Amino acid sequence: MQHNLWQQQPFCWPQGFTSDAVHAGLRYSRLDLGWLVSAVPANAAGVYTTNKVCAAPTTITKNQVQTTQQLQALIVNSGFANACTGEQGTQDVYTEQQLVADKLGIAPTLVGVASTGLIGSPLPMDKMAAGIGQLKQTDNHLITQAILTTDTKAKTLCLKLSVDGKLCTLTGFAKGSGMIHPNMATMLGFVVTDCAIDALTQQALLSELTPQTFNQITVDGDTSTNDMVLLLANGLAGNQPVNEEHPEYAKIKQAYHFMLTELAKMIAQDGEGATKLIEVNVKGAKTKPKHVLQLKISWVPVW
Repeated sequence: MQHNLWQQQPFCWPQGFTSDAVHAGLRYSRLDLGWLVSAVPANAAGVYTTNKVCAAPTTITKNQVQTTQQLQALIVNSGFANACTGEQGTQDVYTEQQLVADKLGIAPTLVGVASTGLIGSPLPMDKMAAGIGQLKQTDNHLITQAILTTDTKAKTLCLKLSVDGKLCTLTGFAKGSGMIHPNMATMLGFVVTDCAIDALTQQALLSELTPQTFNQITVDGDTSTNDMVLLLANGLAGNQPVNEEHPEYAKIKQAYHFMLTELAKMIAQDGEGATKLIEVNVKGAKTKPKHVLQLKISWVPVW
């Protein structure tokens, strides 16, 4: 798809990002464990579940991103959510981080962890460890399949745009088929770029755009423990770091808005049992922000 500010392209990773996924035995016969690795530490931003019950990988990754604002690797599994698993679940996340860090030669605090699947059951760490040992750094995009649960297909999008005369790639993928109301429930989303973006600017963008995009979709009214959307920017495109004063800040913001909106639509369209995608647009609202009214209308069960 051609846009005056960017081009939509076949799926590919931005400069410096590699990935892989394997069948570790967490699920019967599907890819269930994957990683995404940046050649250098990337500025990171995140938004997370609003559920008071928060899974161990979500809590730990949230704390790390808020503290360091950087990640260099993500390890993601499906089949087990590692939620409501107590202290053992927390220790298992730290073990995952250490296994990935040792394999890549990086600090464990640079490893983000995400899980989706069965709640209340501990991770089979013998299978997790063996699976991590099999992962390679390739240009495949099998991770987009490995994160799926009840989804019928992967949700992916890739955009190319110029910033400071440098070609930048913005690549996103997500999962989430049921339990996606009201705020990103049972949903994982990852957007990575080689564009250089100031860490605080990236977090502000994500915090502003999430209520307009991912938090606008609804399928069944349930909320999860493992929601997470992460943005990673490793800067290898070579542009000047983007902040709100950058002359092309508006372009970057529009590209992120388009990316998050399209991924959200893909999730809603693939909702459990869904046969139609309904979009609600409120005009002329005088009181509440229109995105609040749109969500109220879209949640009406008669649809």
